[in-house]
Amino acid sequence: MEIGIKSGSPEKQRSACVVVGIFDHRKPSLAAEIIDQSSGGYLADILRRGDMDGKPGSSLLLHNVPGVLCERVLLVGLGKEREFRDKQYRDAVRDAIRALADTGVSDATLYLAEIPVKKRELAWNVEQAVLVAEETLYRFEQMKSKPEEGRKSLRKLTLAVPRRGELAVGEAGAARGKAIAAGVKLAKDLGNLPGNVCTPTYLADQANILASQAGLAIQVLERTEIEALGMGSFLSVAKGSDEAPRFIILEYQGGPKGAKPVVLVGKGITFDSGGISIKPAAEMDEMKYDMCGAASVLGTLAAVAELKLPLNVTGLIPTCENMPSGRANKPGDVVTSMSGQTIEVLNTDAEGRLILCDALTYAERLDPACVVDIATLTGACVIALGHVATGLLANDDGLARELLHAGEEAFDRAWQLPLWDDYAEQLKSNFADMANIGGRPGGTITAAAFLGKFAKKYEWAHLDIAGTAWKSGKEKGGTGRPVPLLVHFLAKRAENG
Repeated sequence: MEIGIKSGSPEKQRSACVVVGIFDHRKPSLAAEIIDQSSGGYLADILRRGDMDGKPGSSLLLHNVPGVLCERVLLVGLGKEREFRDKQYRDAVRDAIRALADTGVSDATLYLAEIPVKKRELAWNVEQAVLVAEETLYRFEQMKSKPEEGRKSLRKLTLAVPRRGELAVGEAGAARGKAIAAGVKLAKDLGNLPGNVCTPTYLADQANILASQAGLAIQVLERTEIEALGMGSFLSVAKGSDEAPRFIILEYQGGPKGAKPVVLVGKGITFDSGGISIKPAAEMDEMKYDMCGAASVLGTLAAVAELKLPLNVTGLIPTCENMPSGRANKPGDVVTSMSGQTIEVLNTDAEGRLILCDALTYAERLDPACVVDIATLTGACVIALGHVATGLLANDDGLARELLHAGEEAFDRAWQLPLWDDYAEQLKSNFADMANIGGRPGGTITAAAFLGKFAKKYEWAHLDIAGTAWKSGKEKGGTGRPVPLLVHFLAKRAENG
């Protein structure tokens, strides 16, 4: 979809539809007031009759409004003005885009980004309008023999800013929104592909395509090269599958040569059956999403390259399947990680940490500024935080604060859980240096505590996206999170030098 920024009075726009907001108790936004004045009180009459009350989720499409050049005017309910914050703003934009999609118009001008949102600036409004619009219009039809017929798409969306002097601010917000939206779409598309298509080899191929398009350096290590690195923990998960593992290394060089990179590590289990500790059949199809950490790293690098951020970023993606077979890990097996530490595998369904730990050890050789791993790691995180917040744990409080702030700015929020040494006690093993699980209590924390044993030589944070990487039910599909959080985090790092 084409995104444009302009200033100008709403009654003079010649697009197929102009969108303006109405607050609760039938109070018009500034753009709606201007249209009402130009139309000789046409909107006031409609509001007076109660055809539009301004409640959240409401909308009303008007045709041939007097004194207005556009064909249609769409009124969108904004809710209570004193409660109009980031969520209410995003909801209003979503309602507007859905209503526009229902009308079948090909272009529209949106006068919502100029409405003040508490504690937010114009660039944020524009960025979020772009993200919400792209999210609302997203469809995954790659695996259908025929795309859905009869649906017209919104091809051009123009976002209005209050004054001509703010066009540059609006354009900057739109640029960031478009870059993040493209990264989110890439992550969604990869996550939504079935496991028989999105294999480790396919994921590596897509990383190669991204590297070629975005000017990234790339290495893709195959089994023999992974073995040479001593990644016994990673390979123990891969050996149960006929699909070959891959270790993908992507480098974005936007900062000075030799400057320490921020390293992103993404879990890339392209299908997780649980292995010998097999999962229940119900909803096992959703385990194609167990590579969403890897997908988010690719999406983030795509956005970073498009924005040309002045810093160095390296992406590490260990990717394989977790399948049951005669070669698969068995409960009670002991494997040796790249770090030399041994691990007793008490549950083969706790495999994500087994591939991540070797990638975290590999990250040491990059002399990183910091390392952030992203993984659909624990069902316990879904129980703790639901599908709203991503779980965050870190060995450095400053890094944790950066990520939390980035999540708030991006409206891709995270919540920090403790990572005290006490929790590591649950990982003790009689037969190895550690066990790969610590029991049911504090499962999200003990999983992070396990990873922390391999991340002691640098600042490190862990994002558990098990509850936020995809949706189930009627709206089933990948979300692309936490690409927005990561891009905001990296952008702020770049800004601060």
